[in-house]
Amino acid sequence: MKFLRQFIIILAVSFAGELLHILIPLPIPASVYGLVLMLLALCTGILKLSQVKETAGFLIEIMPVMFIPAAVGLLDSWSALQPIWLPVVLITILTTILVMAVTGQITQCMIRSDRQKKQRKGTKNT
Repeated sequence: MKFLRQFIIILAVSFAGELLHILIPLPIPASVYGLVLMLLALCTGILKLSQVKETAGFLIEIMPVMFIPAAVGLLDSWSALQPIWLPVVLITILTTILVMAVTGQITQCMIRSDRQKKQRKGTKNT
C-alpha cells in the first residue's frame, strides 16, 4: 500500500507538470515542470523524502527498460538516420562527455561548499 501511495504522489506531481505545460506557453517539456515541482515540494517540506523514496528508487532502477521503445523506434527509422549517423553519434558522445564533466564540477563545488559550511559551523561552536 505504501508503494501505491508513493506512486500516486509521483503521478500527481507529474500531472501538475502536464497542466503547467498546457497553461504556460513556453517550450519547456512537461516532465521538466514536474521535476521542478517535485524539487520545490521536497525543498519546502511540502513533501518529505520518505513519502516518495522507495518508489522513486524503483523507478530509477527500471529506467533502462523505458529506453527500449525509443531504441526500437530508432531501428525502425534507420533509413532516415543512415545518411547522418556519424554526426549524430559524435554529437551524442561529445555532449555526454560535456554533461558528465559539468555535472562532476558542479557536484565537487557543492561538496566543497558544504564542507566549508560545516567547518565554519564547527569553529563557531568551539
